Amino acid sequence: MDFLVSRGNRDLNLPFSDAVRVGGMLVLSGQLGNLPGRFELASGGIEAETRQMMDNIAHVLNAAGRSFDDVFKCLVMLADMDDWTAFNGVYTSYFRPGHLPARSAFAAKALALGARVEMECWVWDEPGAGT
Repeated sequence: MDFLVSRGNRDLNLPFSDAVRVGGMLVLSGQLGNLPGRFELASGGIEAETRQMMDNIAHVLNAAGRSFDDVFKCLVMLADMDDWTAFNGVYTSYFRPGHLPARSAFAAKALALGARVEMECWVWDEPGAGT
């Protein structure tokens, strides 16, 4: 196993890895729409938080040599299911058409930092992934 921790998470002394590489998979910890290296959420509501969250995920994927093309499963937690449509509008823009991962989503009573959304991902991490 390989435990991947970004400098930002190390500096914040967070009690988890950004991702863990095991076998042919990369499992990402839940990501929020926080500004990199800070305990501050992106301002502007669910769209801004979702965009920042997706950019944070992209950063972890890129650091591991992967992209959204390699993501095969996502788990989404929303603080308010009324944000579903707005979330999906941003979320789908990060994937190629016809290349959306399997996904589960549910409402969460509360998320860290008072976030409106959190998402974790499972990634195919073998040569030829994403094709």
